[in-house]
Amino acid sequence: MANYTAADIKALRDKTGAGMLDVKNALSEAEGDPAKAEEILRVKGLKGIAKREGRTASAGLVVSNVDASGETARGILIEVNSETDFVAKNDKFIAFADEVLAAAVAAGASTVEEVLAASAGDETVQDKLNAMQAAIGEKIEISTVSVVEGEHVEAYMHRTAMDLPPQVGVLVATDKAGSEVAHDIAVHIAALNPSYLDRDSVPADVVENERRIAEEVTRAEGKPEQAIAKIVEGRLGGFFKQIVLLDQAYARDPKQSVGQVAKAAGATVTGFARVRVGTE
Repeated sequence: MANYTAADIKALRDKTGAGMLDVKNALSEAEGDPAKAEEILRVKGLKGIAKREGRTASAGLVVSNVDASGETARGILIEVNSETDFVAKNDKFIAFADEVLAAAVAAGASTVEEVLAASAGDETVQDKLNAMQAAIGEKIEISTVSVVEGEHVEAYMHRTAMDLPPQVGVLVATDKAGSEVAHDIAVHIAALNPSYLDRDSVPADVVENERRIAEEVTRAEGKPEQAIAKIVEGRLGGFFKQIVLLDQAYARDPKQSVGQVAKAAGATVTGFARVRVGTE
């Protein structure tokens, strides 16, 4: 005869997020003691975590926060991953991601390691993450943390599907004059995915490699020797227009570059970050 009630099952399920059968089995093994049953569920869940280590968590969501209370605004993006979209849109998973974000903001965390070590109530985020994996039965991880600071920081969150939480998060930093155009530039970044802010930000080896390729292609096309340098520079300019934010054609008006739009508004863009679920 069961030494626990339906109310005991509900209370333990609500507290742990574990499945009905797992809760019943734990209560039976614990002879109805809810504290002992919770411990049993946790131990079994932690054992399951080790089995999930080799699995891929490429679904999930992105959460963001902008704190403008200080002299410098600070924005943070955190990517929290699950194995499936089914879990990514689960209310418990979304609440967990919000809890992670709150802990990261309170701790001033800037890296994955700092987020995992941050306090979340009486536990750390790592403890909460382990418990979430045990409850949900999927590999859960925090894979990306990006921080942007500036006079003004704008966040934009994009849903790739209406039934899912945000899958793309963008932060863009500007001077105070840029607050009027920051949102539209953030939307542009979400759509066009630039790699660098300006040409000076592109590593020299990346530029030199692209220049070498452009020169080899131009020579292979049989262009006149005296024209090669100019053609190579033109192709390098096209390369910059693909990867550099300020050189990209503005999404809302491709006749202008993002840099031209910012300049017309009297704004300076000082930094950005873009995080998309499931990408490096």
